[in-house]
Amino acid sequence: MITVMSLLARCDMSEQGSAGNVIAAICNVFFPGLGQLVQGRILPALIFAIVCVGGYALWWFIIPAIIAGVFHLYAIIDAATYKNNR
Repeated sequence: MITVMSLLARCDMSEQGSAGNVIAAICNVFFPGLGQLVQGRILPALIFAIVCVGGYALWWFIIPAIIAGVFHLYAIIDAATYKNNR
Protein backbone atom coordinates (compact mmCIF):
# COMPACT_ATOMS: atom_id res chain seq x y z
CA MET A 1 0.00 0.00 0.00
CA ILE A 2 1.41 3.37 -1.03
CA THR A 3 0.91 6.21 1.41
CA VAL A 4 1.57 9.92 1.04
CA MET A 5 4.48 9.69 3.47
CA SER A 6 6.13 6.91 1.46
CA LEU A 7 5.75 9.01 -1.68
CA LEU A 8 7.29 12.00 0.08
CA ALA A 9 10.20 9.88 1.29
CA ARG A 10 10.98 8.92 -2.32
CA CYS A 11 10.67 12.47 -3.69
CA ASP A 12 13.55 14.89 -3.99
CA MET A 13 11.99 18.19 -2.97
CA SER A 14 15.02 20.27 -3.82
CA GLU A 15 14.33 20.95 -7.49
CA GLN A 16 11.65 23.06 -9.06
CA GLY A 17 9.02 20.94 -10.77
CA SER A 18 9.89 17.82 -8.80
CA ALA A 19 7.21 15.45 -7.60
CA GLY A 20 7.66 16.75 -4.06
CA ASN A 21 6.83 20.28 -5.16
CA VAL A 22 3.75 19.06 -7.01
CA ILE A 23 2.57 17.22 -3.89
CA ALA A 24 3.26 20.32 -1.79
CA ALA A 25 1.26 22.51 -4.19
CA ILE A 26 -1.66 20.08 -4.08
CA CYS A 27 -1.52 20.09 -0.26
CA ASN A 28 -1.75 23.90 -0.36
CA VAL A 29 -4.95 23.73 -2.40
CA PHE A 30 -6.67 22.03 0.54
CA PHE A 31 -5.08 24.03 3.37
CA PRO A 32 -2.82 27.08 2.93
CA GLY A 33 0.65 26.49 4.36
CA LEU A 34 0.40 22.70 4.39
CA GLY A 35 2.63 22.43 1.33
CA GLN A 36 5.35 24.52 2.95
CA LEU A 37 5.06 22.33 6.04
CA VAL A 38 5.48 19.22 3.86
CA GLN A 39 8.65 20.81 2.44
CA GLY A 40 9.96 21.40 5.96
CA ARG A 41 9.55 25.20 5.93
CA ILE A 42 7.79 25.91 9.20
CA LEU A 43 7.86 29.74 9.30
CA PRO A 44 6.36 30.27 5.81
CA ALA A 45 3.77 27.58 6.62
CA LEU A 46 2.68 29.44 9.75
CA ILE A 47 2.58 32.80 8.00
CA PHE A 48 0.47 31.52 5.09
CA ALA A 49 -1.87 29.61 7.41
CA ILE A 50 -2.43 32.54 9.79
CA VAL A 51 -2.98 35.13 7.06
CA CYS A 52 -5.29 32.92 5.01
CA VAL A 53 -7.34 31.48 7.86
CA GLY A 54 -7.64 34.91 9.47
CA GLY A 55 -8.67 36.52 6.20
CA TYR A 56 -11.18 33.81 5.39
CA ALA A 57 -12.61 34.09 8.93
CA LEU A 58 -13.25 37.80 8.29
CA TRP A 59 -14.95 37.16 4.93
CA TRP A 60 -17.78 39.60 5.61
CA PHE A 61 -15.32 42.53 5.42
CA ILE A 62 -14.55 41.56 1.78
CA ILE A 63 -11.01 43.04 1.71
CA PRO A 64 -9.46 40.50 4.16
CA ALA A 65 -11.04 37.69 2.15
CA ILE A 66 -9.52 39.05 -1.07
CA ILE A 67 -6.11 39.37 0.61
CA ALA A 68 -6.46 35.82 1.94
CA GLY A 69 -7.33 34.56 -1.55
CA VAL A 70 -4.25 36.23 -3.01
CA PHE A 71 -2.05 34.78 -0.25
CA HIS A 72 -3.62 31.34 -0.81
CA LEU A 73 -2.76 31.47 -4.51
CA TYR A 74 0.74 32.70 -3.69
CA ALA A 75 1.19 29.83 -1.21
CA ILE A 76 0.35 27.33 -3.96
CA ILE A 77 2.74 28.98 -6.42
CA ASP A 78 5.46 29.26 -3.76
CA ALA A 79 5.26 25.54 -2.97
CA ALA A 80 5.26 24.57 -6.65
CA THR A 81 8.30 26.69 -7.54
CA TYR A 82 10.36 26.21 -4.37
CA LYS A 83 14.03 25.46 -4.94
CA ASN A 84 16.20 24.43 -2.03
CA ASN A 85 19.50 26.35 -2.13
CA ARG A 86 21.48 24.09 0.19
